[in-house]
Amino acid sequence: MTAPLLVFGWGNASRGDDALGPLCIEALRAEFAGDPRVDFLDDYQLQVEHALDLVGRRRVLFVDASLSAEPPFTVCAVQARADTSISTHALSAAALLEVYEDLQGTPAPACKMLAIRGEQFELGAPPSAAARAHLAEALAWARHEIDQGGAAGAG
Repeated sequence: MTAPLLVFGWGNASRGDDALGPLCIEALRAEFAGDPRVDFLDDYQLQVEHALDLVGRRRVLFVDASLSAEPPFTVCAVQARADTSISTHALSAAALLEVYEDLQGTPAPACKMLAIRGEQFELGAPPSAAARAHLAEALAWARHEIDQGGAAGAG
């Protein structure tokens, strides 16, 4: 059975703060294990195949590290939109929703992006102290969203 909420994070665990998405998913997955309301997915990057992971969902919460997010994190609604990433090996969340709508012929589920502020993305570096602090605050927000069923719409 497909859970109505998908929490999907991505990033490269070998590039410092780029690990924030997968680290967030790892923590939430452990906390909500067996909860039928939510599924978790993490990957290195978004790809067109991930459009199929959105099928049957009512809500999606995307989680990624960001250099441009205000600390500790920002949350915004994501709408389907074709962009230049649609022809590359890594899609934006908006482009992924566009692929979903093209494939399914229906509107994408309601989606939010949780962008966790990262500072250092060097290869081989661990997550920075600032990023770990931002992650802790983002996790508290995400737990509340999951518990309240509020991952749809703008934040």
